[in-house]
This record gives sequence, structure tokens and C-alpha cells, in this order.
Amino acid sequence: VTQEAFLFSGTVADNIAIGRPDATREEIEQAAKAIGAHEFISALPDGYDTDVRKRGGRISAGQRQLVAFARALLADPAVLILDEATSSLDVPGERAVQRAMATVLRGRTAVVIAHRLSTVEIADRVLVMEHGRIVEDGGPRELIAGTGRFADLHKAWRDSLA
Repeated sequence: VTQEAFLFSGTVADNIAIGRPDATREEIEQAAKAIGAHEFISALPDGYDTDVRKRGGRISAGQRQLVAFARALLADPAVLILDEATSSLDVPGERAVQRAMATVLRGRTAVVIAHRLSTVEIADRVLVMEHGRIVEDGGPRELIAGTGRFADLHKAWRDSLA
């Protein structure tokens, strides 16, 4: 799942099923429900049969991300890579995608590349990189409690929310 979810021209259902073209409609809808996308999809003019148009232009960035997460959940990969999956979203969109992330990541290995610390907080292990080198390695709580770069970033982030 990348920063900007890429959708193909075609229906919402087709876009969710890209990783499993043999998926049934019921499986597609179950994935969307688990992610929290079913409600907005059902409200589209033709529901799951709505053409999202070129690059998913018919739906919002947050909705495109939810479709991408439903796609990932349906494909059921052993390893999932999320590359800045929340960076281009507004706060409501980010919250929806974070709920989706918790569902998709459950029970699987994931590499999460993120600048937004709210995205990193759910990790078991965090690697902080600077200039292409790992400068810190540990659990989020451990690093937040420390005195390193991650603790500084986390403090600045929390202060910005106040």
C-alpha cells in the first residue's frame, strides 16, 4: 500500500479483487467490511459496481486508501509493505486508514515506512533512519521514553497537537 493508492479504471469490486481475481463478491464485500469501507462503497451510485474512473478519480484519497487496504486484506499476503500510507490524508481519513491498518496488519509481518508518528505507534519495532543509516532500534514505547531522535520527534509531534 503506497502513499497514493493506485486504482485502475473499472469497478470498485474489480479494484479490490486485483490480488485475487477469483474472489467471490461475498469475499470482496467481507474484506471491505473488515476494513471499514463497505459503508462508503454501498453509498456510491452503483455500489461495488461503480466505475472509479481513471486512477480512482471518482472517490477521495482516503477512500482510495481504504480500497487499497481491502485489496491487501483480500490478497492475504504473508508480508505487507506500507509506504507512507497515511501521509497524504487529512485527519479523518488518517483515522479511518489507521483502523484499517490495525485489521490488515493483524497476524502478519509488515514493513511500515512512515514519517507520521501516529502511523508508527502501532509497530512492535521501530527503526529510525537518518542519512541512510539506522540510528535507533526498539519498541515505540522504549524509544519514546529514551533520549534519542525518536523521543525528540515524538515530543515535537505531541506538542504540535496541543
